[in-house]
Amino acid sequence: MLKFHNFKFSFRIFYILLSLIVSICILFGLYLIVRSAKEETITPEKTQNMRTETIAIESPTEKENNIINIKYPDGLETAKKFDKLIASKYCVLIDIENNKILAERNADEKMYPASMTKIMSMILIMEQIEKGKLKWNDTLVTSEYAASMGGSQIFLQPNEKMSVKDLFKAVAVGSANDATIVFAEKIGGTEKRFVKMMNEKAKKLGLKDTNFKNAVGLDEANHYSSAYDMAFMARELIKHEKVFSFTTIYEDYLRQDTDNKFWLVNTNKLIKTYDGADGLKTGYTKEAGYCLTATAKRDRMRLIGTIMGASESKTRNSNMMKLLDYGFNSYEMQVEVKKGEVVSEKNMSKAENKRIEIVPKKDASVLVEKGNEKEGYLKRR
Repeated sequence: MLKFHNFKFSFRIFYILLSLIVSICILFGLYLIVRSAKEETITPEKTQNMRTETIAIESPTEKENNIINIKYPDGLETAKKFDKLIASKYCVLIDIENNKILAERNADEKMYPASMTKIMSMILIMEQIEKGKLKWNDTLVTSEYAASMGGSQIFLQPNEKMSVKDLFKAVAVGSANDATIVFAEKIGGTEKRFVKMMNEKAKKLGLKDTNFKNAVGLDEANHYSSAYDMAFMARELIKHEKVFSFTTIYEDYLRQDTDNKFWLVNTNKLIKTYDGADGLKTGYTKEAGYCLTATAKRDRMRLIGTIMGASESKTRNSNMMKLLDYGFNSYEMQVEVKKGEVVSEKNMSKAENKRIEIVPKKDASVLVEKGNEKEGYLKRR
């Protein structure tokens, strides 16, 4: 009987303690909810403080040259909103005409560039063509090594012959590794020597965060680039305007009228979905993630954007469109002097024509913020 009463007494104490603990938890939860609501309330004073035009954003590495000044002329008030608009961790947007950066985030971070590597490969190919060392109708022969390349390919066979034009189409449209190696061996003798040429060109362009170990973009130790360097490589490539006749192809065929007809589909879907897009190069490996360097032109303004390390292709493409939209919606080209307009005169006493008029060969334009013509472009630190 005594044991029963002791048990009953212990149970009551346990029940009281349990009730007390539950009550404390409920009260603590209510306290957290009230506190959170107070912290999230934005007062007019806070809103006023948020309306800044220049915002410094530090990258995770906190390197001084990764601190960005971004101007928001059309109501983007905080860095948080910029993060919401463009979620890419590694990106850059540049204006071609004035060679200026409009926005960047971790743009100097060394990353695997995947098949965007082929931007540099295409620069060297185009230089050889424009020098006359290669012609579009020349026929190149596929080596066993080139035919053995995996990844994106057009399934070239050893000793298979293909024109320079079709091989370049395979690189620019289908990102073909095997076709790239055919060019590398033709131009450099071996892929290794071609890669040396790629690195020499990168150095000549002043690209400090780039080093290549192969011509196609396979992940390899010490093979890296940055969003900034990739964007400026793209700028160099599109100086060869013929490249647009390939990068704007959405789909085409190789080996027409043969049993091995091959369907090419452009890996850069923006050329079909984004107004003004006419290039340039995608990339993907497991280590690199989804990458894209894209260019688009509207009216007088051409932009190049690079995004690296995206988690999926849809995210990459969506963020690229937002990045380009930001540039086109926020800035415009303002013509200062029109083509052929006389800007100065000189008297040349010994010349046949004593009076010389100085005129620009093309419109002289400057980049200005929409609604703020005096501001001009942003400068990179």
